[in-house]
Amino acid sequence: MSGSKFYHFAPSGHFYGVKSVEEAITASKEGGFVWFNFYNPSIQELHSLVDTMGVHPLSVEDCLDSSQVPKIEHFPGNTFIIFNSYSYKEKQLFIDEIDLFLGRNFLITVSGINSEERKPLNGIIKIIETDPKLASSGPAFLMHVVLDYVVDEKLQAFEALEDELEEAEDEVLNNPSVFRPTELMRLKKYLVNMRKSLFHEREILVKICRMDCPFVPEKAIFHFRDIYDHLAKFFELTETNREIVTSLMELYTSLLNNQMTKVSNQTNDAVRRLTLITVIFMPLTLLASIGGMSEWTMMTGQQNWRIAYPLFIGGMIIIAALGYFIIIMLERRSNRKNKE
Repeated sequence: MSGSKFYHFAPSGHFYGVKSVEEAITASKEGGFVWFNFYNPSIQELHSLVDTMGVHPLSVEDCLDSSQVPKIEHFPGNTFIIFNSYSYKEKQLFIDEIDLFLGRNFLITVSGINSEERKPLNGIIKIIETDPKLASSGPAFLMHVVLDYVVDEKLQAFEALEDELEEAEDEVLNNPSVFRPTELMRLKKYLVNMRKSLFHEREILVKICRMDCPFVPEKAIFHFRDIYDHLAKFFELTETNREIVTSLMELYTSLLNNQMTKVSNQTNDAVRRLTLITVIFMPLTLLASIGGMSEWTMMTGQQNWRIAYPLFIGGMIIIAALGYFIIIMLERRSNRKNKE
């Protein structure tokens, strides 16, 4: 359902709402300018702007295509701008499109297409009502207020992402075996999308600040420079946070490798102990199988069993001790060579 609202800014600086586009156009003939704030408009409403406001049909098609990147295009009667707004809810980043048409006596904003649950310009009216002087200076100044509001709202998304990065860092350091690396990949994907958006938005502000737009007067340029500074700051934040994500991934991999190495060393120690036991008892097992109770008695004579069996057990103890000391000496020599 469309929630569009229309306003007329009178030459006196007073602004008031009107019911329809036609009423706003009629009011603009008295002077001042009009603002069409379309929210989730129908296709028919947007196409009607082609005849009433001289909007180019290709710009209308871009408004309906949510996959467009931020850009600025100049037409004979207006300048078309695509901007992005960020919202971060339940660990999910939403990048919504805001379209602006700037003319000599009008500003058209289009938002909410394909995102009915989010309202990127929901609080802009309160800001204009608080300080209507700047917005009523002209359509370019009103566009500055709108873009400044959109850019300021981006900060909340950055703060939410940074909080998640801090939580991920704590979890990586405290319990890397439980940590899910997919969380880092998700954050990295969000940062890449934000960087892509901010890169193009900076280019838009660069073109406006160097006075490429015929509908932005020179005295309004200084206000748009402030928006550019904010975008440059956010762009640097995306670069910094991407490096943090990369470092956390490397740290997670390193800690995981350390844990795997520790487990591997423990396994090696267990195998070494079992090997030691096996090597010691292998000759004893052979002797016991050859000279068992009945067999040994048959070889030494049944009358000598009182002397034969103690000698046999003593010999097995001596062989076991010699095997143990030989293995220990070989292991020490191997450790000494590894250190060298």
